[in-house]
Amino acid sequence: MDLVGACRAFVSVSERGSFTVGAAAARMSQSVASRRVAALEERFGEPLFERASRRARLTPFGRDMLPVARQLVQAADVLLDEAEAARRKPWRLAVPDICSTARLARLVADARGQGVTLDLRVAAPAQRGELLHAQQVRAALLAVPAADATWSVPLGLAGVADPGVRRVYLDTLRVGRASTGPARRVWVQPEDDVPHVRDPLARLRDAVGLRPAQLATAADLTTAAAEVLATRDLLLCSPDQADELALHWRPIGELALRRGFALAAAGDGNPHLVQTRLGRAIARCLGVEEAAAGDTGGTGDTRDAGSTGDTSAAGAYVSGAGATAGADEMGADAAAGAVVAADPDMAAGADVAADPDVAAGAVGRWSGDARGVAGA
Repeated sequence: MDLVGACRAFVSVSERGSFTVGAAAARMSQSVASRRVAALEERFGEPLFERASRRARLTPFGRDMLPVARQLVQAADVLLDEAEAARRKPWRLAVPDICSTARLARLVADARGQGVTLDLRVAAPAQRGELLHAQQVRAALLAVPAADATWSVPLGLAGVADPGVRRVYLDTLRVGRASTGPARRVWVQPEDDVPHVRDPLARLRDAVGLRPAQLATAADLTTAAAEVLATRDLLLCSPDQADELALHWRPIGELALRRGFALAAAGDGNPHLVQTRLGRAIARCLGVEEAAAGDTGGTGDTRDAGSTGDTSAAGAYVSGAGATAGADEMGADAAAGAVVAADPDMAAGADVAADPDVAAGAVGRWSGDARGVAGA
């Protein structure tokens, strides 16, 4: 027997003095109300209404039971209201600031379609961790290494000009003796200012002989993008971000970097529900699907380290470049040309690598140097 339903019928009929009116008020048919009251009377072993009267008149036993039955119905209504409020309680989620407003809005809309109300908090990687630790959010998309990530996107270098090659090598940014103008920089946005991205990139910078200032961290993405749009600098970003900024994106030749994310819950919470329902929506917000379609790494490039994305091979290159950096100046330039020779796009440029000035042009595949273009 549905005890709450039976008590609801009993209370409604008794308050209105009619089975017909009381049943309608309780949103049930008269026959259902009669059956429920009869079941309640059978359970109690006493009649609740006098059957001799045309009106629904309570018996003495019915009058005694009415207050308790009313309390049970009211408690059930409160419970249902609380359950609905808890179901609709927003899931406060800390998300990266790399997601566009349109992507975040689509994520919230998709969540509503899955019965989840999201309350987004946009924050940098360190701040997302702090919000989660302080339990100011129920869950957060944390920045993690690609090996530990649920979602990841490739990182590469993007600039205003089309480089005309499949990959961009960081050693092409090295300032040579014949170079004029300011050294070109690689801008790192706050989302990528994390050890598993920043540290390998800094080691590569040192190994190929770039100046420390050529790897710069911006206060925000807008600042980094403005520098790239106004100069010949490059932005470390995903293909999706490059498309949004109308920049030309290419993978890094010497190193395979990825931006990874994992969903973590505060306290003893379990993010499984949100991850199961919104996994694809979160992937779209982070640009994972677009990155998978736009990642050109490993297509048509004969360099093993670049085409396979094998970080061990890239690490071997960095180690060798670091050893070469200690050689005399002529030898360093020649070694740079030899590294480029493995790329079919620059094989012709490597033939003239013995001349330091020509070598600087040959490896300057994104520098705009006329001699480098001619050598390529």
